Amino acid sequence: MRILAIADVEEGWLYERWDPERVSGVDLIVSCGDLPAVYLEHIVTLANVPLLYVQGNHDAAYDRHAPEGCVSIDGHIRDFRGLRVMGLGGSIRYNPEVHGFTEAEMGRRAARMALLASATGGVDLVVTHAPARGYGDLDDLPHRGFEAIDTLLDRVRPRYLLHGHVHLQYGRIERVREHPSGATIINACGSYVLDVPDETIPEHRGFFGVESV
Repeated sequence: MRILAIADVEEGWLYERWDPERVSGVDLIVSCGDLPAVYLEHIVTLANVPLLYVQGNHDAAYDRHAPEGCVSIDGHIRDFRGLRVMGLGGSIRYNPEVHGFTEAEMGRRAARMALLASATGGVDLVVTHAPARGYGDLDDLPHRGFEAIDTLLDRVRPRYLLHGHVHLQYGRIERVREHPSGATIINACGSYVLDVPDETIPEHRGFFGVESV
């Protein structure tokens, strides 16, 4: 399964200079937030594959106009061809205008999602906007990661975490890193192609409480 992950920065080849060859073979698109609804709508229309998304801290406009033709996974677990995908959007709330949460609020959200994962067969891929604290975040409050996401990885043990929020242009930002839980953490700023071997995706799982894409 080939997943195109996008976040934060609009790329010309996905918009003004659409390049169908670079999207060829992509099975699923995942947005980790901070991208205009019209950008996602353009991509999902031309790519003609499902697009899942979470809200970034600058995506408050989604509350008035959600990206049409796309599927929100914020606070949900979805199943795509056997791949379980969990979403938790938002960043640390550093001012009242952003789509954000306190550490305690994210802790409650993450705990609920961990229980849901446990009850429905687990998850393979976690999609967030902010990173886990200490794994790809920065020290300033607006770009600080959540300790709750770090705890979530330990509890749920997904294979992958896709996030955005921290732009690669900010400095020496690692695109890919490993978490002690075993999860591979990927910063999807701009775009990143993740290939998940088909043989590693379970063919049969219980679908109780999980919607299919």
